Amino acid sequence: MRDLLRGFGAVLYKEALHIRRDTMALLFALIVPILQLVILGFAIDTNVRQIKTVVYDEDGRREGRELVDRLRNTDTFRVVGYVRSDRELNEAIVGGSARVGVKIPVDYSDRLLDRGTAQVLVLIDGSDSSVAAQALNVSGAIGLDESLRRLLPPGERLPVEVRPKLLFNPDSRSPNFFLPGLMAVLLLFVTTFLTAFSIVRERERGTLEQLFVTPVRPLGLVLGKIVPYLGIGFLELCAIVFFMRTVFQVPIHG
Repeated sequence: MRDLLRGFGAVLYKEALHIRRDTMALLFALIVPILQLVILGFAIDTNVRQIKTVVYDEDGRREGRELVDRLRNTDTFRVVGYVRSDRELNEAIVGGSARVGVKIPVDYSDRLLDRGTAQVLVLIDGSDSSVAAQALNVSGAIGLDESLRRLLPPGERLPVEVRPKLLFNPDSRSPNFFLPGLMAVLLLFVTTFLTAFSIVRERERGTLEQLFVTPVRPLGLVLGKIVPYLGIGFLELCAIVFFMRTVFQVPIHG
């Protein structure tokens, strides 16, 4: 085993000197992943909230206003304005000023009071599939909840009540989900890139062939090149965990 690792200490010392002298590579290894973590941590958010919504309320009575209030009370929709015609409703969606358009028909209140079926048109911009799916699900849930509320007698509860409870990430925060995986990707990128760069540097300077004719064994050469960057990777790991905990409040247990 000692023969297989021959030259490991010398290559390790030589690579440590290169890292110490090449401050730009060291700064690249320590700063760039932190910048990527911060930028992506603030830029990527998988939670769909506050979808711009316009309302065309032809009914204009209490029942229609209650439905609009139900939309407002969710964190999914944000009513940004009212329109007065089907043309304005379509233009708001096509023009991009709103992602969702809700049309309450003129007979909405009459149908509800007569125990009939009132149809509400919901126009959804499907260019963003995640936003469209969230708007579709929430609008359908609001319609179902409103129907059950009107069908059940006052004070009567549903026969089946589902009470979901989110574990480990109760607030459904995106950084809690993807930042740990992003940390692994950044560490892999830094360690492999710097290790490959050190070997390419030996080739460019013509010293790689000199290493081959020395008593250094291949395993000792490879480990001597890798271990210093594993140390840098560990420092990078500590810095990333610190930023995850302090900047993004990602809980770390264990």
